[in-house]
Amino acid sequence: MTKGILGKKVGMTQIFTETGELIPVTVIEAAANVVLQVKTVATDGYEAVQVGFDDKREVLSNKPAKGHVAKANTAPKRFIREFKNIEGLEVGAELTVEQFEAGDVVDVTGTTKGKGFQGVIKRHGQSRGPMAHGSRYHRRPGSMGPVAPNRVFKNKHLAGRMGGNRVTVQNLVIVQVVPEKNVILVKGNVPGAKKSLITVKSAIKAKVENIKAFLGQRKYTGSNTGVAAAVKKFFK
Repeated sequence: MTKGILGKKVGMTQIFTETGELIPVTVIEAAANVVLQVKTVATDGYEAVQVGFDDKREVLSNKPAKGHVAKANTAPKRFIREFKNIEGLEVGAELTVEQFEAGDVVDVTGTTKGKGFQGVIKRHGQSRGPMAHGSRYHRRPGSMGPVAPNRVFKNKHLAGRMGGNRVTVQNLVIVQVVPEKNVILVKGNVPGAKKSLITVKSAIKAKVENIKAFLGQRKYTGSNTGVAAAVKKFFK
């Protein structure tokens, strides 16, 4: 069964193993998600669970939105998303970080930072030309293609808006879960700016047994105590 939760990116920190190995982690704060609707094949044509995250003031919500969340007896939500392959939940139920555990392999989705209008070197990783010795080709996009079509082909790498895309990073390992602070520590970095929406759900391509066996050989200093110290600067 798939596990899933919505959260906010807090930032990055680091923890150490007992052998002194440094593990970079991303701190994701995932307060309780409320099930707003359970979709079925009979009524909606597919099966899914709709969850809401992050309360907002009622004055910022309209009547249809208020009526929708009233069925779950909760406040209007800022973010509403769907998860598939989750069973056994009813409207009004809560999803918490306790469903995850250290060693779980997850796919993390976020919206990348917007970079504005950028050239081909920064946007596509293109190489620049010589900067001296008479060269007049420095940071331009280069050839626009053959003459015969009298047009520029689609997908030609050109300058334009960069960032602000929905990106999923697959097969990230959960290092630690801190239920009392609603925090998940994920190894590595995840897309998005601080305070941006992050979706965490079970990986679809991971070999969980191999990764859990690998993590079983490592012990993190101080267990929950060490992790709490690592995230102390974020939650005072």
